[in-house]
Amino acid sequence: MWRDGPVLRSAFLALAAVLCMGSGPRPAAAGQTVVTDLRVGENAKTTRFVLDLTGRVEFRVFTLADPYRVVIDLPAVAWRLPVRPLPERRGLLAKLRYGLFKPGISRVVLDMNGPAAVDKAFLLVPAGVHAYRLVLDLVPTSRAAFLKRAGRPDARAASLTPVPARPRPGYGTAKTAVPPPPLRKPRRADKPRRAESKPVIVIDPGHGGIDPGTTSVGGIYEKHVTLAVAREMKAQLERTGRFRVVLTRERDIFLRLRDRVAKGRDAGARLFMSIHADAIKNRKVRGLSVYTLSERASDKEAEALAEKENKADLIAGIDLTHETPEVANILIDLAQRESMNESVRFASLLIKELRRKTRVLRRSHRFAGFAVLKAPDVPSVLLEVGFLSNREDEKALRSKKYRAKLAAAVVRAVDGYFARVEEATRK
Repeated sequence: MWRDGPVLRSAFLALAAVLCMGSGPRPAAAGQTVVTDLRVGENAKTTRFVLDLTGRVEFRVFTLADPYRVVIDLPAVAWRLPVRPLPERRGLLAKLRYGLFKPGISRVVLDMNGPAAVDKAFLLVPAGVHAYRLVLDLVPTSRAAFLKRAGRPDARAASLTPVPARPRPGYGTAKTAVPPPPLRKPRRADKPRRAESKPVIVIDPGHGGIDPGTTSVGGIYEKHVTLAVAREMKAQLERTGRFRVVLTRERDIFLRLRDRVAKGRDAGARLFMSIHADAIKNRKVRGLSVYTLSERASDKEAEALAEKENKADLIAGIDLTHETPEVANILIDLAQRESMNESVRFASLLIKELRRKTRVLRRSHRFAGFAVLKAPDVPSVLLEVGFLSNREDEKALRSKKYRAKLAAAVVRAVDGYFARVEEATRK
């Protein structure tokens, strides 16, 4: 008998928090398949994962190592799951993540607590009270066997036909194979930037899609907080008429770390700001902080935070095994000294303005090796807008009035920074 996992925290709080942010899932497009539930059960040595869907879908399954992951790619679907915590620590499953991976592709990443093999992968067509169901059966395997298959689509999943289960009238045969997405052409490193009459500010809302970031005490995701804050900053900066503002993401979608950096450089950024919200065990700690790049962290807390954020690509089920170390870690060995100095100057202005309007940490300027700060020719800072582990910070960040006050401080800092740049240019 399959056994469902327990509910671990209040469903109401999670729903209310997302609705308050105003940046949760959007309504499904006409004709778009919707995932209505997901379940995990265990029986003997088998762990079963099930997605309930409103329509038939194609899918692709593959595994990735270090850490052990099973990845399911689907066409872009909408998610309307029951308001309850995601299953975790069930059988072979440690935890799971889902969301829009890139335009046209949704992804589910199953983090395993050991090497696992896909024993079965199939799509059940509607029968009785059930709609479509995508089913994966996972069984334990050896590390050697796992590594042999890692990174390649599961041949059985790609060739299986759907299991007939007395389909309802009007339903056709479901398909079960999706070809791998085509490789993108490499971006030309020497691509000319277009001339801009206004300084370009690139704001990077951290996390997104299948990488939710941290979760607040009230159940809201960091990815929604960062997007709401970034949108307010963009609106206020553009209202000045003095800047052009580009967001690295404008919806709930996953972006690789190196793609965030590339978007900034491609836009001709004069300034790059990455927005995040932290969470730590000590729930009494609250306040903002600003990070600039340094391979030597200012303290152990900064080092741990950078290490966590730099693993975002692993969370999303990206295979880095075939990349060079430089690309995989988005490392630029020799960041231009002038850009790093400019980053520090802007960080100082930003902290000064933030301190006037809100609470900042005692050591508010910190240094760490964040991957998104490693563009060699763009002054870059990472703004931690507060601690989602603290109820007061969380309450403030859910307030549109507070986000507007926060954005106003950023606008004053940006104004001051470019006024200094223009003055230095005239000399």
